[in-house]
Amino acid sequence: MNARKNAAAPDRRKTDEPRAKAVPASPTDARPGVAARRPLGNVTAFPQAHPGGLSNRALNVLKMLSAELMGECPPREGWTPSGALLRRVTFKHLSTARNCGPQTIHEIIEWAASRGATIRPPSLAGKSLSASWKELGMRFAAGELPHAEMAEALEKSIRRKSTTVPVAIQKILLQFLNNAGKQSRS
Repeated sequence: MNARKNAAAPDRRKTDEPRAKAVPASPTDARPGVAARRPLGNVTAFPQAHPGGLSNRALNVLKMLSAELMGECPPREGWTPSGALLRRVTFKHLSTARNCGPQTIHEIIEWAASRGATIRPPSLAGKSLSASWKELGMRFAAGELPHAEMAEALEKSIRRKSTTVPVAIQKILLQFLNNAGKQSRS
């Protein structure tokens, strides 16, 4: 009801008086065509990367892993991960570390690569379980399936609580077990 009553009322925001112009903050702001500068100070809108190129989150993850893997207690400020730590860190360490999501994992892997350390992601990462099984079957038929990749696929299957294992994979597992049994007897 009020909206209808006030519909014919004049707009109170508009006045006939001219507004006072704003005073420029500095003489450079008064010049036309010059962009206004931000005020100087120590306030930043975005987190700054460390001189080493790592974000705070990535650096904190590496500090936790340093304490866990190397037994050292890194200082709060001015710490750069050592080459020994980077060589010891695996993709599994990163994926299970607290506060380490895909973006942080990617950042750490790229940073480690720039330092000469390689952190290899799992070969089956990003593939569905059925696609992983198919690839393993093809690689086994070609004779190039390492035990580590088979173990990785089985871990993935267990994590996803899959109750079905394709017959081709069961044959591969049977052959692996038979070969392991023959090697232990000799």
